[in-house]
Amino acid sequence: MSATSESRPVPPTLVILAAGMGSRYGGLKQIDAMGPSGEAVIDYSVFDAKRAGFGKIVFVIRRDFEDAFRTFVDARFGHSIPVDYVFQQLDDLPDGFSVPEGREKPWGTAHAVLTAANAVKEPFAAINADDFYGRDAYVKLAAFLTGPAAQADGGRYCMIGFQLKNTLSDFGTVSRGLCTTDAAGKLLSVKELTKIAGSAEGAENVASDGTVQKLTGEEFVSMNMWGFTPDYFSHSRDNFIAFLKTQGNEAKSEWYIPTVVDDLIKAGTATVDVLGTTSAWFGVTYQEDKPHVMESIRNLIAAGEYPERLWE
Repeated sequence: MSATSESRPVPPTLVILAAGMGSRYGGLKQIDAMGPSGEAVIDYSVFDAKRAGFGKIVFVIRRDFEDAFRTFVDARFGHSIPVDYVFQQLDDLPDGFSVPEGREKPWGTAHAVLTAANAVKEPFAAINADDFYGRDAYVKLAAFLTGPAAQADGGRYCMIGFQLKNTLSDFGTVSRGLCTTDAAGKLLSVKELTKIAGSAEGAENVASDGTVQKLTGEEFVSMNMWGFTPDYFSHSRDNFIAFLKTQGNEAKSEWYIPTVVDDLIKAGTATVDVLGTTSAWFGVTYQEDKPHVMESIRNLIAAGEYPERLWE
């Protein structure tokens, strides 16, 4: 779908990845109350997206909590912006592939986004359900996705960049996409690091083989806040097949959005603008993160960023 110079831009869609198991958090954190009137982090994401100009929300969820999730959405914002649901399922695989013995979890964030292919025909953003990205981040995303390049051409993507030191947890390791950029702010590569923790020098990641990578904390990382054009889906289908050929027989392998993006950049198929933001990120990886998130939301309300009750 494209827009001519004479027509209005097509409003982008927000795809919210909410199918995570929540094993480290210990519950369904996607709809856990964080705001003063019972709002979850998702409430603030939808609120920010709506006022930034997004036209539709697509939730990627699991069927086992569909009823609870729909009830939550309908009671809040289900009538103020169009909402659709798609389901991430372990056996949703291309022809010729099957679920390996012993595998219990779906295939990762890139698999979750691909699940939304039939529900999204316009430029779109993809985010995590349990991450608070902030108003400015959504404004930057909406501006890019309604701009002439994203409206007219494929392969023009973007991501919101956050500094690593501002995205760590005091209560355990985190996964982050470590980014390198050129002088023009284009993404050169993104590498998923899955066990990052703070250190005296800044931060460090421990690889699966025990290798330790030292980090300063100043690095740009992806917090899975991406902007794509619809051609991303066809590219990611091809990438998924390649992934399954090499790692599809593993019980715990995961296929990440940064993996797809990195391969497309290296192939010259796509460019990715890294958009800096003044927003402060915070999230709820662990149950112990919840008090910090609640306090951060209260501070933003006190500063006038959000109303006390979002949906009145």
